[in-house]
Amino acid sequence: MNRLLGLSEHKMKSRWVCQEGIKYLKVHTMKHFAEEEAYMRAINYGGYEMHRHLHNNFRLQTLPALEKELEETDYSADAVRHFLGVCIGWMISHTLTEDHAITGKTASKWERLPDQKDLEVLVQTIKSLIDELFMLDVRLVNEHYTGEDFGTCIYYRLVCRSPKGDRQESIFIIENQMLMGTVGTMLGSHSDKVDDVVVNAARYISRQFIKRVEENLAPAEQYEVIEENFLTGRQFQEIFEKVHPQFSLLFGTEAGYFAFCLFASSLENNEMGRAINARNAMSEIKKCLDTSQKKKILIVDDSNTVRQGMKRLLEKEYKVAIADSGMSGVKAIMLERPDLILLDYKMPGCDGIQTLKMIRTEKKYANIPVIFLTGKADQDSIARIMAARPAGYLLKTMRPVDVKKNVDAFFSRK
Repeated sequence: MNRLLGLSEHKMKSRWVCQEGIKYLKVHTMKHFAEEEAYMRAINYGGYEMHRHLHNNFRLQTLPALEKELEETDYSADAVRHFLGVCIGWMISHTLTEDHAITGKTASKWERLPDQKDLEVLVQTIKSLIDELFMLDVRLVNEHYTGEDFGTCIYYRLVCRSPKGDRQESIFIIENQMLMGTVGTMLGSHSDKVDDVVVNAARYISRQFIKRVEENLAPAEQYEVIEENFLTGRQFQEIFEKVHPQFSLLFGTEAGYFAFCLFASSLENNEMGRAINARNAMSEIKKCLDTSQKKKILIVDDSNTVRQGMKRLLEKEYKVAIADSGMSGVKAIMLERPDLILLDYKMPGCDGIQTLKMIRTEKKYANIPVIFLTGKADQDSIARIMAARPAGYLLKTMRPVDVKKNVDAFFSRK
């Protein structure tokens, strides 16, 4: 995957090498899946059938769909980006959840798979809707989407309630290029960038979309929209870390990618963002399209106290994202593309040094500066830290005001 990331930036020489790299990836993936499934059978793992189902979905549906797009577009930049984003995201998510679940380190995110009949109804409904609205052919890329980053997207959430009080929440993830290729084209937009008018039109289309979905899945119920808001990519990732969706699907079209997630009950997250109403709709849309020049900082630390303390300290002047492990940090880097990473030196599992090595193996992220966070100030500890050649280090024992001064000074020097 690291090699493909680098090759994707050299279009003229990348086609053949990408083909060979993808062949290698497929062979490696199939071998890994077979070995892992044999291991699960050997230890009588209770989640074997579910885990194997996830493997089959990836090897029989996701990979072929991505390969088909590459071939049909002659390995275009967008197709390569989709391939890399979906594959890397899937593999990291699968490793962090399902593979760890085998060893008992965490719980599976897919303890209960969706009913196959309902899944088929939902997929067919969505395909029909996209055909009617935009006259696009739709292919299902993944029926167990776990939040993989497939491009620059808008994240839109709708909360509905039935007369009996049942809540249902939907999240639409729409790639910007698909918005412009569908809604933007319908509005006659001459720009290739998503603006507030395009997003506002997409809101109303999404409402009609969810109404049709509910009519097909639960014809006896009549849901009404009671809340809507926009999410950041990080907020969306946090939802997936906490809540299991009833349905979570990734689709591809010739105009771009989109995902649809349906939750049967409230997500109960108080940090979803401000609810949209008639008075603030356009201002909230503009916030969702915010292009402010604030620097992005990613804080990676296994201590929630440290993460939240650093976030409160820095978020007034910087855009701050957080991750609780080295692997989660790598995933967040792909999603957020930070200007600076504050990385805990000592973490269980994948520690700071290992995380830094992973970051540096990817050409796309190798130059992101990393400052280590450490609780030890003795000479030997500092020597080991500096041997990894970070951009610097900060002691966790420092006063918050001094930590802030150091971060400000780093960006001033830059």
